[in-house]
Amino acid sequence: MTDQDLIAAARAAAEHSYSPYSNFAVGAALRFADGSVVTGTNIENASYGMALCAETVAVVKAMAGGTRGGLVAVAVTGPDDKGGGDPITPCGRCRQVLHELAALGGTDPDVLCVGPEDVKRVKLSALLPAAFGPASLV
Repeated sequence: MTDQDLIAAARAAAEHSYSPYSNFAVGAALRFADGSVVTGTNIENASYGMALCAETVAVVKAMAGGTRGGLVAVAVTGPDDKGGGDPITPCGRCRQVLHELAALGGTDPDVLCVGPEDVKRVKLSALLPAAFGPASLV
């Protein structure tokens, strides 16, 4: 699977967004070392704090399916990636959730932050330096 295929999977996931309050549909796609891809989209709630981000939904789906490591790449798309604005990056909570999954397999995945004109590729460790994770509890 190419980066463009991963981005397309994230965009397809965003089509299932439930974002009636923000109108900000986000899609995420996680690629694992075995070639599998798991997607997620944001799910909002009238009680705003109960909303779930696309990346978190994808991580929950992966872990619920038994995937506990091997995360190699993440693509994140937003509503503006086709028409204007900067590349979208995972929020702080999602960076932490992605870090936890990556740490289980000892990986530092590429994060493809998709914008209207370019894709910003950055390592998760650069988005979340000095991350708190499983090793921090020892």
